[in-house]
Amino acid sequence: MHRRASRYFQELQDRIVAALEELDGGARFQEDSWRRPGGGGGRTRVISEGAVFEKGGVNFSDVHGQLSEEFAPQVPGEGREFTACGLSLVLHPRSPMVPTVHANFRYLSKGERQWFGGGADLTPYYPYREDVIHFHKVWQRVCAKHEPLVNYAQMKKWCDEYFFLPHRGEARGVGGIFFDYLEGDLKAL
Repeated sequence: MHRRASRYFQELQDRIVAALEELDGGARFQEDSWRRPGGGGGRTRVISEGAVFEKGGVNFSDVHGQLSEEFAPQVPGEGREFTACGLSLVLHPRSPMVPTVHANFRYLSKGERQWFGGGADLTPYYPYREDVIHFHKVWQRVCAKHEPLVNYAQMKKWCDEYFFLPHRGEARGVGGIFFDYLEGDLKAL
């Protein structure tokens, strides 16, 4: 499953970068490949000073190794050996009328346990109701394709709770989805 997830995230990074470069129309992503001393590596891709995007990153990582003795008990699964791969992105548009978007999707394994986690959220500076509704409906449709393993209402609630700022008494942005420890028939995803 790790190889399949890693390949998928790499291909997804390529597709997202190509689509964003086409949308921007001028700026291109710069790539920095990196290696992790404990095992694995990744590709950081950054776009800046574009026509649409002031700055953005679409990053892939695939790492493996041993968790510290202190941290290992906090992660599900036996032993200390782990693998993790994923894709994360943050896009800051040039126009304040266009929202910032964050997303992170990951696969992890430790011992016999394996799971997916991640989320996506939208932070508009000037929220437009129809855009917020559209964003949530898209995620609702995506999640519906993977029921009963995936539950949109639960993921939305978790996101709303995760991004609530108690010191300000408000949410950061307009929500999205958030999930972790998604287990089950992962091949069905």
